[in-house]
Amino acid sequence: MLAGPYAAMTLADLGAEVIKIEPPGGDISRQVGDAYFASLNRGKRSVRLDLTTEEGRERLGGLAANAHALLVNLKPSAIHRYGLTYESLRRWNERIVCVAVTGYGLDAGDDPAFDYVIQAATGIAALTGDPDGPPTLPGYSAADNSAGLTAALGLLAQIVSARGGQVEVSLRDVMLSQLNYRASAYLNEGAAPRRLPGGAHSYYVPAQLFPTAEGHLALFITHDEFWKSFSREAGITGFQAMGQRALRREEVLDVVAKALAADTAAGWEARLRPLGVPAAAVRTLPEALAAAPETIVTAGRFRLVRCPVRVTGHEPDHRPPPRLGEHDGRF
Repeated sequence: MLAGPYAAMTLADLGAEVIKIEPPGGDISRQVGDAYFASLNRGKRSVRLDLTTEEGRERLGGLAANAHALLVNLKPSAIHRYGLTYESLRRWNERIVCVAVTGYGLDAGDDPAFDYVIQAATGIAALTGDPDGPPTLPGYSAADNSAGLTAALGLLAQIVSARGGQVEVSLRDVMLSQLNYRASAYLNEGAAPRRLPGGAHSYYVPAQLFPTAEGHLALFITHDEFWKSFSREAGITGFQAMGQRALRREEVLDVVAKALAADTAAGWEARLRPLGVPAAAVRTLPEALAAAPETIVTAGRFRLVRCPVRVTGHEPDHRPPPRLGEHDGRF
């Protein structure tokens, strides 16, 4: 519903011709709502195929013969059953790249693998939230979106190699990979990850959320020059070295919290940004979109967030999402 469609939409924004293959009744995400469907499917064509029939599979082969790639986001048994793999399609096109986005791997079975399930299974939820509270899920589909971008990357890398082949991207592997330094600390140093108040970073201090006189501020001080500029503005002395701040975490957080309480989150952001200190007031999504109107594009009757990849000289054709079967018979 999300990972595969997001991958393909990103490619469409970058100039690819994307044909969305839908069953006769349409992609299930059409049932969620028009705005949801549009957010993942702008700029595509829609062709209906019944892959349960021989005729449908033959039509798929005809599409594959003239395509650079096939990207599929179904459970593994369906991918194999419908012949959506390189081994099945190479007879039509030796150079086609087949990308399978699954929960745990193309040969790992059909265990349900929706975004929130993967966040729970890979340690993401256990790392999120207050240490004295329950595990927490981020407020958006982090696993699906990350897997979608990874799938687009894998697809393009294999095309650049000029060889056909099978590419696999699993949501589980993507999220474990994104726990990079956390996993490395555990695997190499035995340091099990733990939640810290304010979503604090495990290495850098201070790097977390802080309450202010009004609102919360994200402060992310990673090196000593940032600290020097911040501490001067905040009227704090001492703790000049990164290692010292890490060892004396609680002392540092106490003095920083007291200093930040003297102004609002917006006030601190306005004071710190000109100094080059990484800081931002916590905004709602409506506030964030209002602050970045250049990220919003129009696709038909929908206003959507643009592709995050910008290529000099290329302006995406933000066509609306396709009606079900709109391009039947054209391909």
